[in-house]
Amino acid sequence: MRRNLIVLLMALATPVAAQQTPKLEPIPEPPPMPASDPSLDPEVRIVQRGEDTVQEYRIRGKLYMIKVTPPHGVPYYLIDNEGNGVMTRQDVLPTLAVPMWVIKSW
Repeated sequence: MRRNLIVLLMALATPVAAQQTPKLEPIPEPPPMPASDPSLDPEVRIVQRGEDTVQEYRIRGKLYMIKVTPPHGVPYYLIDNEGNGVMTRQDVLPTLAVPMWVIKSW
């Protein structure tokens, strides 16, 4: 019984082993990256205020986030969520970052 089972399994495995691997073709080169606008890169300025280290993040000169790192403690963030200059404190950055891009300004 056991011998018949082994022979049957070997007979089923033979066609699988006989298959040839397909010829692989090289992956085409990706398209070039689009040119980025350097004015959209965030500017980071690090300052010492007392014993705290403050990192100010700006885009096009507009302050949108501040990270405050006290000497003994956990850093916290001040974020301008609506773009009106009012900063709200967040102890941890949100795990879900909703895109808040400026589509058009005048």
